[in-house]
Amino acid sequence: MAAAYQALHRRVSSLICRRFHSTYVRKMRYLNQLKEDDSLCRQARTSGTFYLFHNLSPFLQKVGKKYLVPQLSAAEMRRILEQFPEAEQWIEKSVLVGCSDEHRPRFALDLGALDKSVIESELQGSFTDLRKALFVVDEKDSPLLASAQALLRWHDSHQYCSKTGQPTHKNPAGSKRVCHASGVTYYPQMSPVVIALVSDGRRCLLARQPSFPPGMFTALSGFCDVGEDVEQAVRREVAEEVGLQVESLRYSASQHWPFPSSSLMIACHALVGAQRAQIRVDTLELEEARWFSLQEVVEGLKREPSSSKRDDGGLLPWFPPRQAIAHQLIREWVQQHTA
Repeated sequence: MAAAYQALHRRVSSLICRRFHSTYVRKMRYLNQLKEDDSLCRQARTSGTFYLFHNLSPFLQKVGKKYLVPQLSAAEMRRILEQFPEAEQWIEKSVLVGCSDEHRPRFALDLGALDKSVIESELQGSFTDLRKALFVVDEKDSPLLASAQALLRWHDSHQYCSKTGQPTHKNPAGSKRVCHASGVTYYPQMSPVVIALVSDGRRCLLARQPSFPPGMFTALSGFCDVGEDVEQAVRREVAEEVGLQVESLRYSASQHWPFPSSSLMIACHALVGAQRAQIRVDTLELEEARWFSLQEVVEGLKREPSSSKRDDGGLLPWFPPRQAIAHQLIREWVQQHTA
């Protein structure tokens, strides 16, 4: 009986797995079609949904204690834009950011040149700074908002050809811009950034910059230089910022991050020798860097920014929230040392 049950379980799991991959493949191929077929993408706008931005700030609605990211239908978009001149031209500015499993396209549109108070009043919500929005919306919405803002920002900053100085033109999906004068095609790009949690085997090293919120510490990070691989970038950043030499490192995960522009965060754990763990901070980049014990890290993960104040007016350290890949690195380190 047990063997028959296990066989049935494997068969059901296999069917579910095939169905999942089949749905995913169909969705990816459909998105690729929308990027390559301009007429198909224009047609898709009539049945798609829209995420709104105003000067790169996403539109949110507060329902009770939750913040929702509304998806407006094409009909709702037309109703709102009818209040402004040249409504059809605004729809043309939208960019494709994904689609549902049912192949309903999702677009993002920045209405920064329009009066945001009219839109906020009409839709009963507000445009919110993305840094704040990412940490109050549902986790499934955070990556999409970040990707949408990054793509909108790229289009805003690449309106002219770097070769001819002539205007570039967006395709309907927003997957590229073309300079008709030179024939050059521009595609959105991301900058690789390494983020490393340094450990000496017993402690982990966390640091802060002057621009950080008071009391917040995080892992070391920096942009990759031209010609560097990930390992070289991690070793260089750790040497530059805290004067330590990395002996070994291992990859953890990656995450798109829209600040200060579109970046690919490549997260690693880095090990330094315990006998050579004296920190020498580069004060041009960091305000402070120090070693944290396991107990300090565990307590810091439980702490919210609002509860970090001490009785004497000082601040207890707190760490980035769970949506940030730095939080994942710190939590992985704790799990490794409490296993």
